[in-house]
Amino acid sequence: MDSPAAGNTLGTLGAVCWSIQLVPQIIVNYRRHHATGLQPSMMILWAWAGVPLGVYNIVSGFNVALKVQPQILALLSLVTWGQCYYYQRNWGIIKTLSVALPIGTLMAGAELGLIFALRDREKGHWSMTLMAVLSAVLLALGVLSHYVDIWKHRTVRGISFLFVGIDALGDVFSLASILFEVRLDILGMVIYGTELILWLGVFAAGGWYNLLPKLRKRWKLARGAKETRQGLELGQGDEESAARTAASGIALHAGPSSTSVFRTASRSTQS
Repeated sequence: MDSPAAGNTLGTLGAVCWSIQLVPQIIVNYRRHHATGLQPSMMILWAWAGVPLGVYNIVSGFNVALKVQPQILALLSLVTWGQCYYYQRNWGIIKTLSVALPIGTLMAGAELGLIFALRDREKGHWSMTLMAVLSAVLLALGVLSHYVDIWKHRTVRGISFLFVGIDALGDVFSLASILFEVRLDILGMVIYGTELILWLGVFAAGGWYNLLPKLRKRWKLARGAKETRQGLELGQGDEESAARTAASGIALHAGPSSTSVFRTASRSTQS
């Protein structure tokens, strides 16, 4: 489907999603002052994935949104990686910046150098294929590192599901954007499709390990409250029945007995 306008619009939506995807995670880490469960290996792999992905998108001549998208991914991933070490390894702000800034500079230089080296290459060239495969592998390894944590702890911890949802939505928009390019780019689809599938797996794990136990607990609490309420209602009914019975007994036996009513004169005299 050759529709540059639609491709650019969808690519822009994908870029917007990827621009804000890690913002909820960064805010969550800042508010709780820890990053327990969030894998720093995932964040640094994602940061480096932005390099070959940026090279591939720029040299391939994708729309502007898809060219900018990897740069934002690399920047936010590096910031989140810095948070992991700042909160979990007790690094000071100076040490964190002194490590993160050189890494960011190195990534920017590597991407710029590769863009100039491969700017005349076509999509089918082996070097371009390598860029696409490398970015897909790094993105996949980043998410898979979180799968290891899920398997070990039997829960999805440390990661914001809002971040996961926005990222997955960005993958969907980016995939749709590629479909509207002049030529269908299979490798580009593999890059975004692989990550989308892995995020769906994280959602499934979150539903199984996080959401389902909560729903079961709420159901048990609701059921227990209902049974308690029914028990109280039954007990109140028994008390009311006993009170009515007692009231009836008092009414029947309040007066003199039947033997005193039918006393004869002679019995009265004898007594």
